[in-house]
Amino acid sequence: MAKSVFTREMLVSPSGAELNLFSFSASGGAAGVIQVNHGLAEHAARYERFAKFMAPHGFHIYAHDHRGHGETTAADAPPGVFADKNGAAKIVADVGAIHQLIANRHPDLPVICFGHSMGGLIALNYALANSARIAGLACWNANFSAGLLGRIAKAILAWEQFRLGSDVPSRSLPKLTFRDWAAKIPDRKTDFDWLSRDEAEVAKYLADPLCGWNASVSMWQEILKLVFAGADDRNFGEMRRDLPVDLIGGEKDPATDGGKAILALNRRLSAMGFSDVTCNILGKTRHESLNEINRDEVMERFAKWAGNLVGNFHAQAKA
Repeated sequence: MAKSVFTREMLVSPSGAELNLFSFSASGGAAGVIQVNHGLAEHAARYERFAKFMAPHGFHIYAHDHRGHGETTAADAPPGVFADKNGAAKIVADVGAIHQLIANRHPDLPVICFGHSMGGLIALNYALANSARIAGLACWNANFSAGLLGRIAKAILAWEQFRLGSDVPSRSLPKLTFRDWAAKIPDRKTDFDWLSRDEAEVAKYLADPLCGWNASVSMWQEILKLVFAGADDRNFGEMRRDLPVDLIGGEKDPATDGGKAILALNRRLSAMGFSDVTCNILGKTRHESLNEINRDEVMERFAKWAGNLVGNFHAQAKA
């Protein structure tokens, strides 16, 4: 296995977690920082290719393992669990701790808060109360369509909590999510083909012991808190309306109903007066945009968006 280009360190968060943090420095002069939030049942090291791609464009990359994921540890967060209580709040607080580290190291550089899937839920929830601290938000493949299914899921999880406990794997939510999404991929070879059309990338995911596990009842409950918080327009009152936001979805992503959930979020942001939102639904693309067969095109588009953002930031700073 090739040696990772990431620099690894541990950061103790005010939440009590010891966060496993990776970073990769920009090639040449740095123009900005991208703070990565990974998805459910994966980990930050999977974003190494993204980091290597963005570094020559002038971006430092910081990516940490969330609580219950990867090699992050906490007394109240065994694998598959965010916390014994207030997990969603602690996850968002951990993002704030990483952001503060970035601000201390790179005080003059704009920071883009990037999130994929569950990471998109986390990134948006962080931005709701901290939009003045970030220069942009990239929310990819995240489904904030709470609706009837979300309420049903909450009821199911409450029943599982009563019958099974909080910190055991949910029996029902994998059926409503991962397995349901797998069933929507025609001629699939594995149960994770919904992630990508690239068979090699799916194989790597399946072979990774830090990927593909079943989340606990409590983790699913906390994820739904993030969903419902982002689904309520009333929670956007403190979020600045000129924040640049980049939304990405896949036309063939069952986790976002073929990108319909992304379009719904775009419509909501527009109705609330957000003035700088880009939204792209990628043709034929499944869930993991950064691991799809068209990933170079996807990353190039993002690099252009991010480059324009930091260019405008620095121009305004000089004005």
